Amino acid sequence: MRSSLPVVVIVGRPNVGKSTFFNRLLRRRVAVVEDTPGVTRDRLYAETDWTGKRFTLVDTGGIVFQETDPLSEQIRVQANVALEEADVVVFLVDVEHGVMADDIDLANQLRGIKRPVLIAVNKCDNQQREEQANEFYELGLGTVFAISSLHGSGVADLLDEIVRDLPDTPEKNEEEEVRLAIIGRPNVGKSSMVNAFTGETRTIVSNIPGTTRDAVDTVLQYQNEQFRLIDTAGIRRRGKIQGTIEYYMVDRATRAIERADCAMVIIDGSEGLTDGDKRVAKIAHDAGKACVLAVNKWDLKEPPDGQPRTKSLLKKDFTRIIRNELPEIAYAAICYTSAIESAGLEPALDTVLMALESYNFRIATGPLNRLIQDATYERPYSTKGKALKIYYATQVSTRPPTFALFVNNKDLVHFSYERYLMNKIRAAYPMEGTPIRMVIKSSHKHDED
Repeated sequence: MRSSLPVVVIVGRPNVGKSTFFNRLLRRRVAVVEDTPGVTRDRLYAETDWTGKRFTLVDTGGIVFQETDPLSEQIRVQANVALEEADVVVFLVDVEHGVMADDIDLANQLRGIKRPVLIAVNKCDNQQREEQANEFYELGLGTVFAISSLHGSGVADLLDEIVRDLPDTPEKNEEEEVRLAIIGRPNVGKSSMVNAFTGETRTIVSNIPGTTRDAVDTVLQYQNEQFRLIDTAGIRRRGKIQGTIEYYMVDRATRAIERADCAMVIIDGSEGLTDGDKRVAKIAHDAGKACVLAVNKWDLKEPPDGQPRTKSLLKKDFTRIIRNELPEIAYAAICYTSAIESAGLEPALDTVLMALESYNFRIATGPLNRLIQDATYERPYSTKGKALKIYYATQVSTRPPTFALFVNNKDLVHFSYERYLMNKIRAAYPMEGTPIRMVIKSSHKHDED
């Protein structure tokens, strides 16, 4: 989907430092940076600004024209799609290796586009290398900028040129966006889901686990709401990935959840609920986000042992399994989808909006206190001869809904009684799709003695 902001696209062959340059212009680390060629595969979108002008920056996978990697063709397609929507193109090259055949091939391709192309010669960390950068004028694409993405030299001059003819843009209002993190273990269909939502191929889809290596943002308009979809790398157990690219993938996915309003946990319905799904759901729960469980690939789900079961009955069975095996997130809303068949997508987004209403729900103090009083009257609690007294209850915040209870002694409140009170709140108010938090406070210090 075309961004409403001007678009600046970074292209170049693999390992010239595009992701480092991307992070430098954003003034924060977004893309995974490692000395392994081809780490970036999808095109990454992020908003940034320079001298008061905002624009969308796009990092693309390294483009090579003769490559045996099965994903190389998709990477080229991703880069070409990015070029189609570009307002300015930054062609990044590497002074250490000089002009290479892939640079010439890419320059020939860029010569045909009707957009400004700026050549940024990276890794110019000293005067000698800055002089060597002049050899890239032979590519015939205009002004050459000698820069160092790592140290920042020359980047300001390049940015001045990038924004010179860009239009002024309105101030960003993030509160108007619905930030939705698409998370899940590897190869459950996260990227396919994003592509299905947007109706275009924004992320690379393959059956090779770990294809998506960064958190990727996609903007989607639905029901007069602007969604920011964050496709994340598949999450695996940390102990198995420490020190690898996948370690950084998990870190990015976790950060994506932190900046989201809602986490959509993708589960492969054809495989059933796995331990990996449970770990991913726990990450979303621990982050305190609204949560939707999207059972994907439901078109592939078959009745066990050839039994004549309808899809409706299968859904009831699968829902019961999820509720039984994930009791700590029994509040999560569940929807059934097929990204390949584009089935269940609008109901899934409706479910997200419903979960966010719960996430932002507030209960007035009067009704809340009456509810708590009725609950304690129905089921009083005491331990070691001491009765628990709840003097006052109030909701202290939303996102997620958080309640403070002022009691005679906070040590008397067992977690099971806390859960009982939470369930009473959920029974009385629409809280599906959101966790709720409870803070227990002693009303008076002398009451604890």
